[in-house]
Amino acid sequence: MHSMDGRVVLITGADGNLGRATAAAFRQAGAALALLSRKEERLRRVHAGLQEGEGVFFAPSTDLTDPSSAHAAAQATLAHFGRLDVLVNTVGGYQGGAPVHQTPLEVFQRLFDLNVKTLVVAVQAVVPAMIEAAGGAIVNVAARPALQGFAGSGAYAAAKAAVMRLTESMAAELRPHRIRVNCALPGTLDTPQNREALAAAKKVRWVAAPQVADLILFLASPAAAAISGASIPAYGGA
Repeated sequence: MHSMDGRVVLITGADGNLGRATAAAFRQAGAALALLSRKEERLRRVHAGLQEGEGVFFAPSTDLTDPSSAHAAAQATLAHFGRLDVLVNTVGGYQGGAPVHQTPLEVFQRLFDLNVKTLVVAVQAVVPAMIEAAGGAIVNVAARPALQGFAGSGAYAAAKAAVMRLTESMAAELRPHRIRVNCALPGTLDTPQNREALAAAKKVRWVAAPQVADLILFLASPAAAAISGASIPAYGGA
């Protein structure tokens, strides 16, 4: 277990499968949590076992496609804890099936909004505080198709590839400020939603959300102090 005692971690998409697993991993490691999602009521319901207080803060409902909403959430976190050490971006979404030449432009826009715009908006809201504090860590989440596109997943692969390139660019830009930026690359997550949607798939090749959360925890922890600009695969049994 990598100790995160004394560190404040802001997790976006904290009501999702990976967000929940990530929150549990960081909490077990001793971190204080700022949990963020589009729907505060759902966020509180998902994390009903956590008591808001000194070590847990539920951010107000936040739209990460809206810079003013993200800025307000970041400022509320800083007001609550007085610091912000780690940003974990788990917000994202998938849609596929059609070849690129038949994929509506609205699908490209939606996937880039979900996977890229939310990341950029969150980073722009949080990084100034990290620069002022002279340090921090950011962990983004891409996906296996970021490395290789597959038929029917062009828009999603392009969006996740953009997450990787942004990770590398931010790592270079923020290195002088002692802010590390890395990326996790999960394979197919073993979630109830995927089990329903992909019933015929070979689940032995899927990866459990807590396994990806452990990778995210490592990348954010002092144990990864020498790592920045990396995209680390987590493919399960694939």
